[in-house]
Amino acid sequence: MADNNVKNMIGEVFNEIADAMKTGNFGSRAKVGITTLGSELGTAELVRGAEMAAKKYSDFEIILIGPKFDTSLRLVEVNSEEEAHKTMDAMLAAGELDSAVTMHYSFPIGVSTVGRVITPGFGKELLISTTTGTSSTNRVEAMVKNALYGIITAKALGTLNPTVGILNIDGARKVEGALKDLKSKGYDINFSESVRSDGGVIMRGNDLLAAAADVMVMDSLTGNLMMKIFSSYTTGGSYEALGFGYGPGVGENYDKIICILSRASGAPVVCEALRFAASCAKGKLLQIAKDEFAKARKAGLDEILKALTLDSGRAKVSEDFKMPDKKTVINSIAGIDILELDNAVIFLGRAGIYSESGMGCTGPIVLVADEDYSRAIDILLENKLIAERPLETHC
Repeated sequence: MADNNVKNMIGEVFNEIADAMKTGNFGSRAKVGITTLGSELGTAELVRGAEMAAKKYSDFEIILIGPKFDTSLRLVEVNSEEEAHKTMDAMLAAGELDSAVTMHYSFPIGVSTVGRVITPGFGKELLISTTTGTSSTNRVEAMVKNALYGIITAKALGTLNPTVGILNIDGARKVEGALKDLKSKGYDINFSESVRSDGGVIMRGNDLLAAAADVMVMDSLTGNLMMKIFSSYTTGGSYEALGFGYGPGVGENYDKIICILSRASGAPVVCEALRFAASCAKGKLLQIAKDEFAKARKAGLDEILKALTLDSGRAKVSEDFKMPDKKTVINSIAGIDILELDNAVIFLGRAGIYSESGMGCTGPIVLVADEDYSRAIDILLENKLIAERPLETHC
């Protein structure tokens, strides 16, 4: 038994040396806290996950915050979730923790979490941005910020030029336009391409499964759903067995690294969530957030977000005009956000073009006659209802 302990100690030392040589970090180990109250699976499951991480990884220290428990890990004893969160926050503020993992935590508006999953089939990692919290009360503005949060997290994990995709949900096309505007003004975004034949930055379910982008942008409610499906699709839903959890809360001026778990997160996810939290601390996530927002603001982020807010707050454009005479419409124009579909028909009608709205295989479309197609695109581009000239699409 003593020989095994000595061998384990020697192994840990060599692991620490190897990690230090790989990362260039020869300083002290990161300290990661985890609260152990509030899980549907019980405190024992969270402690088991922490012990798995302690055995698997030697480059960070784990500190439990919770009720008394028989474990070799360091434990700060508390007896309620409220007390656990207060203790965790105090330890982070005092520098006693570099990052933390918890459940049921309330982030302020403007902060959302970036989850990390392993996709089936190819076993690729994917950042889902975002999964909990609210980046903004405006849906499209929130998703633009979510794109930045995903880029920030990817860079903290060592991916210096992450690819970005936008899930095909309400608001996606307006987000695409805003991000491409931001890129054209100097903020570097590496857009991904869909694995489907028509390509493009707007991603479908196929792209989620294939991890077609390093960062997949969506709203938090959709992201939360995706996290639950990816984490528990092999277990029937009651036990999250795969992935790294719901990730760190990211925001422009947020000053701590707190990663989130679900009440159904099992020990394997707890283990990797602790690894995720440690990586964010070592990768200087908070500093990267400051740097990326400074670059984005220099490229006109504030003006772009302000325009989005004004656009979404306006009523539908006035319909006090006569719709042109009906004609056969067979040419479809994609790339219009569903929130602006009615406006698109009205703008075209005011320009003397008859059109009809519909739903194509890739999302909302406007149908126009062949002779009106080119001019209709010009009008939609001029009014920022589409981001670029659409390509032919296939289901």
